Formats: sequence, structure tokens, C-alpha cells
Amino acid sequence: MKVIVIGAGPGGLTAALHLHRLGFEVSVHESVRAIQPLGVGINLLPHAVRELTILGLDPALAAASIATGELAYYNKFGSLIWSEPRGRGAGYHWPQYSIHRGRLQMLLLDAAVATLGRDQVQTGHHLAGFEQDAEGVTARFTDRVTGEPVGEVRGDILIGADGIHSVVRRAFYPSETTPPFGGRILWRGVTEASPFLTGRTMIMAGNPDVKFVAYPICPDAAARGRALINWIAELQVGGDKAPIPRDWNRLADKWQFAPAFAGMKFDWLDVPALIAGAAEVYEFPLVDRDPVPRWSFGRVTLLGDAAHPMYPVGSNGASQAILDAAALATALGANSDPVAALQDYESRRLQPTSQIVLNNRRHGPEIVMQLAEQRAPSGFKDIADVIPRRELEEIAQRYKVAAGFDRDRLNALGHGSAPAAR
Repeated sequence: MKVIVIGAGPGGLTAALHLHRLGFEVSVHESVRAIQPLGVGINLLPHAVRELTILGLDPALAAASIATGELAYYNKFGSLIWSEPRGRGAGYHWPQYSIHRGRLQMLLLDAAVATLGRDQVQTGHHLAGFEQDAEGVTARFTDRVTGEPVGEVRGDILIGADGIHSVVRRAFYPSETTPPFGGRILWRGVTEASPFLTGRTMIMAGNPDVKFVAYPICPDAAARGRALINWIAELQVGGDKAPIPRDWNRLADKWQFAPAFAGMKFDWLDVPALIAGAAEVYEFPLVDRDPVPRWSFGRVTLLGDAAHPMYPVGSNGASQAILDAAALATALGANSDPVAALQDYESRRLQPTSQIVLNNRRHGPEIVMQLAEQRAPSGFKDIADVIPRRELEEIAQRYKVAAGFDRDRLNALGHGSAPAAR
């Protein structure tokens, strides 16, 4: 069985690697002519790390990442609301990793080229359209820069892993408009500075209207006693239409947002200095898409942001795409009928990811910062007087269950892999 993967992001490349491991013939087709290590930091949760470990990638991941030690929420005054260990420190069999998205991208790309063969990872292949029949799918490609045709590929299955502006999704949902705007803008950057807290801490400070996120992402800097800190400054700007396009690589001026964070100079982290120290800052509107009732249409299905673009809350974007990839490989490996396999994949993944999309709109586990702001806008001496510990624990656990990384359930899966292909 031959599988055509559209998109060489983390989800598409992971799907290709899992499918090749199970004996499928796979080709990957990416719009851009040259894949670059772009972006800033992301987090990989233990359930996603488990799937990459099955692919034999954990040593490379460990060498390129910081194993996140703990997650901590603070109010706008720098007072601790809630903290919890993460990864192995929380008893998981797998770590949680903080990594530069570009390093993850290139790690997966190198693995795909080495495993599938260079000719099976095609760049400069923008999907112009596709047709399917009872026997398979034909995909037609153009050069996105020139508009010239660059060929077509025939396969048994086509996977749309081509992001929030997916050409594959648009074929089935042509009436979808621009992604709905959440009223908030994110500014992102990386700054080398002194380590903060334990040196492996991911922090979130403020509230949903004025929020700052920071965590270290580079083991090379850590080896020098420094920290390359990925940070996100988020502001509520209102409105129902995004004032800027969704582009991870759109540069911004710091004056647009830095004044709102001038007061976040804590004993343990100097937020204004972090912002000032970044060489470049990127801006990004908080957008997602409403969940759809179907992903699979005959021999074609959706994966990752093409299927369920979500707010970057709870460290779930890339992780959920990786889980999609593993579930898809499992379904195809267990069923010789490709149409039935894609339906099985959809039945396993559509509802859980739709729930995460909606949950993230309600701030997910970050709601603890909103509660602290609502109940104690002038600050607190003891968080237990504001939010009982049991309530904090329940919020954290509910999200872990909803997002599929409840520790006991995940550990019970063990280190096994998907069934062999038929």
C-alpha cells in the first residue's frame, strides 16, 4: 500500500516514519522549496515522546532538548499559584521535552530522509488538487512560486497534514472562511539569559489578558551555565477578526507589547529584560478552527492542524499531531481495507481532539491564573486562601485526562508499538 503525505511538518513526518516502520511505501510532499529550522520553542508531552521513542528518536531528542522538570503558574505579581513536576519527575515513563521547533523539524526531516530515501521527501511540491476513485488517489503538484506543474503521484491513500490552511481540508469544507480569531495576539522570541528557578522550569505568569510564558529549550546553553529561554507574551486585544495574518515568521516591534509587561520584574525572572534581549520577535494571532464532523473521505483523511487547529494552550499542538500520526499508522497496520482503516483512525481521534480545541478556548489548565485574578486581583499571601489545593489538583488532572496524558493510563500502555502492516 502506498501512502501520499501532504506536508512535512512534525505530524506529517512522524506519520511517514511510523508508516514506513510498518512496511508501507510512503512519499512526503512539501510546498516550500527548502525546509528551514524556523520557529521558536515548543513542548512535547510524554504521550508524544512515547511515540517518537517507538521510532528510535529519543536519544536525538534528548540531545536537542531540555527535559522539562516542572510547570508553575504565577499571578501578575510573581506569586506562586500552582506548580507540579513534569515528565519523569512526575512518574511518567517518558520525559516531557522543551525544544526549538526548528530543531525538532530538522531532526524529523533527517530521520525521514534517512529512512524513506531522499527521493521520497519532495520539496517544492504544492498540492494543486487531487482525485480519488475506487482504486486509489492521484495528487497533482505545482511549484508554489512559479505556478508551473511539477508532476503527479498515484497512491492508495492521501493524508492531508498541510496545516491550518490545508488544501486537502478545503476540498471537503469549501465554505470555511478565515480561521476564527480569539481576540489575543502572541509575541514570541528567544533570549539567552541566566537560568531561572531550577533551570528546567516552564512558567506562566499573569492572567489570560496579560500572560507571559517562558521555558529553556537549549541543552548547549545549559552546558555553559546559561539558558536559551523561549518566551511568549500574550495580550488581549479584542475584536472578532485577526488584525494580522497567521504567519509564524512575521516579525514585530517590541514597542507594540513590551509596555504591558514592564511590571513583571520578579525576584526569580526579569520579564522586561528577556523581551529587551531578544534579537527578533514574531507576532501571531490566536486563531483556531471549529471542530468538523468528519476527517476521512474515502481514501483521504486529515491530520494535525489540518484536522484540528487549536490554541497553543497546554503544550498540545505538536503533541496531538504526533498522536494522530501514531493512531493513523495503528489503524492502517491493523486493517487491510484503507477506507475502513481511515474511518477507524477518525473514530479514535476526532472526538478527543475536538474536545481539546473547545477546552483550550476556555484556557485549559491555565484557567488557574484567571481564577487567581478574579478572586484576588490585588494579590494574595497564601494561594490556599484563594483557590483550595483540591480545586487546583482537579483542574490539572481534568486536563491531563482530556488531552490523553493521564499518567497512570499512559504508563499502562507500556513501550509497545503499533501492529505490523498486513
